Amino acid sequence: MDLLNTLVDKGLRRETPTRGEALAVLATSDDDLLDVVAAAGKVRRHWFGRRVKLNYLVNLKSGLCPEDCSYCSQRLGSRADILKYTWLKPDEASKAAAAGLAGGAKRVCLVASGRGPTDRDVDRVSDTIRAIKEQNGGVEVCACLGLLSDGQAERLREAGADAYNHNLNTSESTYGDITTTHTYADRVDTVQKAHAAGLSACSGLIAGMGESDEDLVDVVFALRELDPDSVPVNFLIPFEGTPLAKEWHLTPQRCLRILAMVRFVCPDVEVRIAGGREVHLRTMQPLALHLANSIFLGDYLTSEGQAGRADLEMIADAGFEVEGTDRVTLPEHRTGGGCGAHDDGGCGAHEGDGCGSHGGGACGPAPSGAGSCAGAAEESAPRTDEPRTDLVAVRRRGAGTDLAPNA
Repeated sequence: MDLLNTLVDKGLRRETPTRGEALAVLATSDDDLLDVVAAAGKVRRHWFGRRVKLNYLVNLKSGLCPEDCSYCSQRLGSRADILKYTWLKPDEASKAAAAGLAGGAKRVCLVASGRGPTDRDVDRVSDTIRAIKEQNGGVEVCACLGLLSDGQAERLREAGADAYNHNLNTSESTYGDITTTHTYADRVDTVQKAHAAGLSACSGLIAGMGESDEDLVDVVFALRELDPDSVPVNFLIPFEGTPLAKEWHLTPQRCLRILAMVRFVCPDVEVRIAGGREVHLRTMQPLALHLANSIFLGDYLTSEGQAGRADLEMIADAGFEVEGTDRVTLPEHRTGGGCGAHDDGGCGAHEGDGCGSHGGGACGPAPSGAGSCAGAAEESAPRTDEPRTDLVAVRRRGAGTDLAPNA
């Protein structure tokens, strides 16, 4: 396809595709899917080889969030049967992180529900960052605490944080349909605060909330403009007890097209498959490794993920290798001066990086979901009237419990 040849050439040059080209990727047919994956895979391998970065989530504070993000099981008014607990102590969080690091994780994502941290909360998290760094050489730590106030990003960096995650989630034009307790501009402001403080910015999206192809392209182009080092792609997990519980529209093929589009628009950044990969990609997860160069290992914030051992076997069987702490994830041109010192052809002109996350203040794979297939509705799975609760396993182990984590 001429389209794919053009996109590969642009990706190797770090040149931005047109909006029309990005939309065309989402509109490709299932018959062309392997060609799309192969083309985007060339761009992925050019910048990241066959390495896969592993990230591990530690949910520092679960549930009881005052924000009303429709996709989130921890939201205000959620009836989801999830774990609820207050702040883990630094030694508890460090012990939880050690399980993921033992499984090969290179980055630990520290997440806390809520609108944003108080200064006392920043002190708590700073103590946790120091504890993890002291006990684990070479580990990266990303914080995801919600909306930041002035000076808080600087304090987190002083404590040793390497990155900060805050996702845009969806397009600016539809953001008010998903969340009313804060704005899209609030989210952009927090990513910019992290960037200005010298933290590696992490910001991504959630697919599957009823958005159109145009919305998906809008948010990915907005991310390119922000220039994060890492873009987590979440696929909505429709938790029973949340407003989006019946949003089951994603297919594995649709998810692969979305990941390919993100790779073409952000060719040289860490693209991470975050929440919902097991639920929506299912047996096609190995194909997604040809598009993304980063995943979460084990469980998510409030839902169980694929067993950590199965993740490692999948990576090896697909011909990839786990990225070690001795390797720098990003291409050299993106690491010379920290986030914001990239060339004008990176995943944006000024952007950020990070984990995968949902609203309010959570860094990892919050519920993500099924998006509408504008222009390709006939390819989507038929809408069901009842939630697919059989596909969502609520987390009952790990941090905040007496059970061992699934690392």
